[in-house]
Amino acid sequence: MIDEKVKESILKDILLLKTVGIKVVLVHGGGPAIGELLEKYEQKSQFVQGLRVTNKKTAQLALTALAGKVNTSLVQDIIRLGGNAIGVSGIDGKLIEAKPISEDLGYVGEITAIHPEIIERINQTDAVPVIASAAIGLDGEIYNVNADTAASRIAGSLCAEQFILLSDVRGLYGNFPDEGSFIDEINLTNLEKLVKEKKITDGMIPKIEAIKYAMQEGLGQAVLLDGRVPHALLLELFTDRGQGTLINH
Repeated sequence: MIDEKVKESILKDILLLKTVGIKVVLVHGGGPAIGELLEKYEQKSQFVQGLRVTNKKTAQLALTALAGKVNTSLVQDIIRLGGNAIGVSGIDGKLIEAKPISEDLGYVGEITAIHPEIIERINQTDAVPVIASAAIGLDGEIYNVNADTAASRIAGSLCAEQFILLSDVRGLYGNFPDEGSFIDEINLTNLEKLVKEKKITDGMIPKIEAIKYAMQEGLGQAVLLDGRVPHALLLELFTDRGQGTLINH
């Protein structure tokens, strides 16, 4: 989230949901912030199927950007807006455990376990859990994990009632960016067909995989939502209009 007005709108929605008794867990990445820090330290970024190739130094810098900048900023903003928040990274309490995906990707992790106890404790308070999507390995190393993947695993571990992925596009398209091909609802079978037909762009693949995982863990549906739309969360949850793409079984 780069646009401050967009970020504030989303956080206000989250605080309203919290006020009416809905427990919201905010899981975030930090691509732009990571990119800026890597550029500052002259570390070039390379992506494979939407995943950032990561060496040990890059993993440390990514954690600095995620936990030290993005997470802290989100917590500050929530407090400024009158709410309360507790920020943690996936390293804290071994919340997100991971192992290397492959040698080609370096310190990019495949999530092997979620230990949600720290989130459950925060949910017993008035605070919103704000989770930075870094992971820890059994070897003690820091691993970069995709935020959407982390969110899906956390949603599954918490048996969440709703899984919402925010993006900077309206939702899924059969032929992006043709608005006439926008998909407002799709089931998993047809979604997998889109992937096989290569109608899903590389950057969207981790989101699709995250949605598939969450639903296989028992979630009834998921929503891919354009976070740039003012109050998109509230419109999606409390009106019949809907905003993005609804994925169901």
